[in-house]
Amino acid sequence: MTDLPEDNDDEDLYERTTFRVDPGQQPLRIDKFLQDRLWRVSRSKIQQGIMAGSVKVNEQLIKSNYKVRPGDEIAILIPRSGNEDYELEGENIPLEIMYEDEDLLVVNKPTGMVVHPGIGNRDSPLVNALIYHLQHSDLPVLQGNPSDRPGLVHRIDKDTSGLLVIAKNEFALSHLARQFYEHTTDRTYLALVWGTPDPTHGMIEGHIGRDSKDRTRRRVYPEGEKGKHAITHYKLIEDMYYVSLVECKLETGRTHQIRVHMSYNGHPLFGDFKYGGNQILKGTVFQKYRQFVSNCFELMPHQALHAKSLGFEHPKTGKRMLFEAPLPEGFKTVVEKWRQYVNTRKDLLRDEE
Repeated sequence: MTDLPEDNDDEDLYERTTFRVDPGQQPLRIDKFLQDRLWRVSRSKIQQGIMAGSVKVNEQLIKSNYKVRPGDEIAILIPRSGNEDYELEGENIPLEIMYEDEDLLVVNKPTGMVVHPGIGNRDSPLVNALIYHLQHSDLPVLQGNPSDRPGLVHRIDKDTSGLLVIAKNEFALSHLARQFYEHTTDRTYLALVWGTPDPTHGMIEGHIGRDSKDRTRRRVYPEGEKGKHAITHYKLIEDMYYVSLVECKLETGRTHQIRVHMSYNGHPLFGDFKYGGNQILKGTVFQKYRQFVSNCFELMPHQALHAKSLGFEHPKTGKRMLFEAPLPEGFKTVVEKWRQYVNTRKDLLRDEE
């Protein structure tokens, strides 16, 4: 069950709670009102959430000194607490840090690094590395955040490479959590898929939920039957006849979302053993071709998926920030091999058509 540490949606990292103020409620500061009802959440954390825009009254942003009134509808977004049965320790593991300041850092996660610990795997090299880095830096260490996921507001699968943003204080955590919850971030992925999507660009929409036959897998369910609403936008970048390089943009953050949606659309990710992409799904029966594909699988023994770009609003400055990470070497090598293979067989491909 190696996928269990990655077994939750991004939105499971935070929860949305709503309150309707009673008709007989006397005027009371909203931070005090919420503290009385959210006994596990400190008043300081509530105030940071209000400052970050994670608390709304009647769908409007407010300040900490706002006094609740009868009938008010209050919505608050709170980062969830972690698993308190165990604690992780810092470990001197190299991190590729793309950007860092006193509020956040952006890392380029390599393939094979677990983002979030969980059942069946209590270790997280990424979190261990983050704890060590924050403890040994001159910048403020995140205070009050669960020790098993310091500052995590989203995640990517173990065998997916690419960009992650980590918050370093409560204000940044609340602000970034709100952006991910409200889908105002920009997340672009590159995927190598079997075949050529037709049409070459579009939107895949389908509820994603746990597969009843295999709890480590997800599947698309008819709307309203099961699962959570999910939307993936895709665009063909390069057609290599047997496979295609596709850009995917997430509108929601469900477990295995791109892997499930592309498979559902008839184009599983190349090398994705969980969703059928580790078999030859398009091409000839010639031994040389089969050997070529097998060699590519060996060079990249996992799904071909990379979190290429990440955009969000900086919690403190309000500036829009955009980061990009190049394809990892294994992924880049496999794409280049497919290009070369197709270029050397153009005449045969025309005959096949």
